[in-house]
Amino acid sequence: MKVGVIFGGKSGEHEVSLQSAKSVMDALDPLQYTIVPIGITRDGRWQVGKGAIKALETAKVAESKGTTQSPKNYINSTVGGLTPASTTRSVDMLPPALVNEIDVAIPVLHGTYGEDGSIQGLLELVGVPYVGAGILASAVGLDKIVMKQMFAAVGIPQVRYVAFTRSQWRTNPEELLDLVERQLAYPCFVKPTNLGSSVGISKVKSREQLAEAIALAAQYDRKMIVEQGLDVREIEVAVLGNDRPMVSVAGEIIPSNEFYDYEAKYVGGHSKLIIPAELSDEQREKVEHYAVAAFQAIDCSGLARVDFFIERATAVCW
Repeated sequence: MKVGVIFGGKSGEHEVSLQSAKSVMDALDPLQYTIVPIGITRDGRWQVGKGAIKALETAKVAESKGTTQSPKNYINSTVGGLTPASTTRSVDMLPPALVNEIDVAIPVLHGTYGEDGSIQGLLELVGVPYVGAGILASAVGLDKIVMKQMFAAVGIPQVRYVAFTRSQWRTNPEELLDLVERQLAYPCFVKPTNLGSSVGISKVKSREQLAEAIALAAQYDRKMIVEQGLDVREIEVAVLGNDRPMVSVAGEIIPSNEFYDYEAKYVGGHSKLIIPAELSDEQREKVEHYAVAAFQAIDCSGLARVDFFIERATAVCW
């Protein structure tokens, strides 16, 4: 079976995608699968084979030299990334390998154009089977605001939050700051709505920091969300399956920084993952129940990672 691993992409999580793709390809058994690397540059050009592999090797070298990108220079930097090449087809042409040379695709694109249903829709249009969630679940799962609305509809408890657009922020920033301070207490977290890997996320403890954090998040997305900060444990599980999903053993993340930011996830390697997490039977049952409920609420399929906060003071799942 020929497996196309698609990585890179135009989002702010381009570098993370390269690391993920290397992990996936290292894990595929070469005796069972023929791996076809398919890379997408930051400007949307496609590379297949050696050119894509070269980008992975470059990313590995950059990482070993301590030059892994931080969120602030993520979008425009080219360190360790896929760059346009003379042999690359135009952005309006898909590589023949996408249709003619693979039996199934594994999209390992992170963030916009990768986890938001875009690549999933493209693969369905060209008739290529792919791993992971479909168009709807991908789109909803990346949009934190829509996802929270769907979770609320099925009774999944959540932290308090305030959501707004970049246009609203630019039109009347002081009014929005007042709204956040009325609804939430410090500390709180400011996030771009449609992005992952903690890119553009800030923990804020004052009105001045809040304004700076919103301005940063607005560079990555037209929609922002501010969530209440809590004293919590961070728990995660995998959910696998389609109509009858299974939940994995839970793990607990111990971040190396004040919160699980980009640096704590990808730089230094000092964050810890404890498996299995130390949970009571009641906590474990709640995590498993809400993990399946979240998976089904957005019509997910294949696989998902579902994250939880368990508040230390009350031991309640969120």
